[in-house]
Amino acid sequence: MKRFLILIFLLISIGLSSFIWKQKKILIIGDSISIGYTPYVRRSLQGKALVTHNPGNAQHTGTGLEKIEEWIGDEEWDLIQLNWGLWDLVYRHPDSKVNGNRDKVNGKITFKVEEYAANLDSIITKIKDLSDAKLVFVTTTYVPEEEVGRNTSDVQIYNAAAKEVMKRHGVLINDIYSTSKDIHVEYGLGDGDVHYDDKGYSELGKLVVAYLSDQLF
Repeated sequence: MKRFLILIFLLISIGLSSFIWKQKKILIIGDSISIGYTPYVRRSLQGKALVTHNPGNAQHTGTGLEKIEEWIGDEEWDLIQLNWGLWDLVYRHPDSKVNGNRDKVNGKITFKVEEYAANLDSIITKIKDLSDAKLVFVTTTYVPEEEVGRNTSDVQIYNAAAKEVMKRHGVLINDIYSTSKDIHVEYGLGDGDVHYDDKGYSELGKLVVAYLSDQLF
């Protein structure tokens, strides 16, 4: 009887180990928008994938260039999802009293679109040297008109530049911009805020889950 129980225990352990081993490993790298929807993605893919977000906020492409090796580490990722943009196209001025010193009237842009594209190109090159993971770039989400540090029209300009870089490198593109605008109208935190409420993040998460599922399962 004792031997039988030990055998059952070993079989269960082997089965569980096999189950965990078969789960896909996904790394999400991005700003606060991705931080907002990652919990939904993680819950939705539970049992199919282990979903990790880079520690903290990935901010702009300058931060990405500095930390991409650290974020990827030695893990064998099946898929890495990337996003930069909102921090790259923000204008800041040291005298601004707004959170983050945002000021699109008097401030200086973080990275011009040409710099943004060049940084993305360097980041993708670095990632390909570090990992064999499938790569997905998620486009930057909607910026409402009254956001004090960002211009609504800049988003599509930066997205177009990012798409060119990704196409050149053969990186998959999940273009959520248009839908993010509709989601923001209903679930955004206001006409001056790029963020979403919980329902908004879950709606964005659905777009991410659907795309990742098509690529991995």
